[in-house]
Amino acid sequence: MSGRVLYLLACGAPPVRYLERPVREARARGWDVCVGVTPTAAEWTVDQHAGWERLAGHPVRVRPRVPGAPADGWPPATVTVVAPATLNTVNAVALGLTPTWVAANACEAIGKRKPLVVMPCVNSAYATHPQFGRSVEVLRSTGVRVLYGPGGFVPNEPGQGQPEAYPWHLALDAADEAV
Repeated sequence: MSGRVLYLLACGAPPVRYLERPVREARARGWDVCVGVTPTAAEWTVDQHAGWERLAGHPVRVRPRVPGAPADGWPPATVTVVAPATLNTVNAVALGLTPTWVAANACEAIGKRKPLVVMPCVNSAYATHPQFGRSVEVLRSTGVRVLYGPGGFVPNEPGQGQPEAYPWHLALDAADEAV
C-alpha cells in the first residue's frame, strides 16, 4: 500500500452494515485502510469484523488500547473519515466529549489539525435538534469537512432511510481531496 492511511471510523447507524463497500473502494483508490467502530456499531456488525480485518489488513478497533499494551499495528492516519456519523457522535466531537474511541480519535484529529471528514447519518427529526445544527457549524469552523446537506448526506424522514444507498463515495472523494 501507499503511504496514504485512511482511518474509516463508523458509528451505529444503519449504513454501517455496508462498511465493506467503502473499505473495498478505498483500497482500490490506493488507501491503506484502518477500520474503527463505536460499541453500538460493533454489536451490530460483530459477524463482519473478521472480513473487514482480512480486507484491510489491520485489526478492527472499538476501544482504546490499555496503557502499556502492545501496539496493534495501525500506522498513523493521513486522513480520518467518520461515516456514518450519528447525532451522538457529531455532537460529542463538536463539544469535545470522548464517550467512545471513535469520538476521541476525531477530537484528537481536530486538536492535531489533521484532515477530518465527517458525514452524518441522521433522520430529519434528529437533524432538527438545535444542537445538531450548532455542532455542524462548530465542526466546520474548526476546518472539519462536514458532508451534510447539498453535496453530502441529506436526511430522510424517520423510518424512510435507505442505508444501502448511503453515499460512501462522497466521503472517499473528500478523503482523496484532503491529501
